[in-house]
Amino acid sequence: MSDKFRHEIRVTWGDCDPAKIAYTARLPWFALDAINAWWEAHLGGDGWYQLELDRNIGTPFVHMSMDFRSPVTPRHRLICEVWPKRLGDKSITFRVDGRQDGMLCFEGTFTCVFIIADQFKSQSAPPELRAVIAPHICDI
Repeated sequence: MSDKFRHEIRVTWGDCDPAKIAYTARLPWFALDAINAWWEAHLGGDGWYQLELDRNIGTPFVHMSMDFRSPVTPRHRLICEVWPKRLGDKSITFRVDGRQDGMLCFEGTFTCVFIIADQFKSQSAPPELRAVIAPHICDI
């Protein structure tokens, strides 16, 4: 696998709760933002929006799992490392590790299935996406 893709997120005061750490619900949002950035970086600027509307390829989530290791705060940029962990016939699983100031804050796996968007019907991973994804698969 080539270097892990890194996406930087600026955590702000508005992302935080009274305990002065990021709301729990923001952490999956940060991870999904990083996955969308992975798509954009590897598909020439096309993210989920363009996949759905321009290519008629949907990728709804069927599973998300996260472990929280350290609080996320506005003190440092959140760096999310993203890579595809598994590519099945009809699904893809991404891994996202979120770090601040070198400390692992969360790690998670996120599985999507491929569908024909306007029919909401399952499909195999389109060959043009498979060709982009396959070289980046790393199961760690």
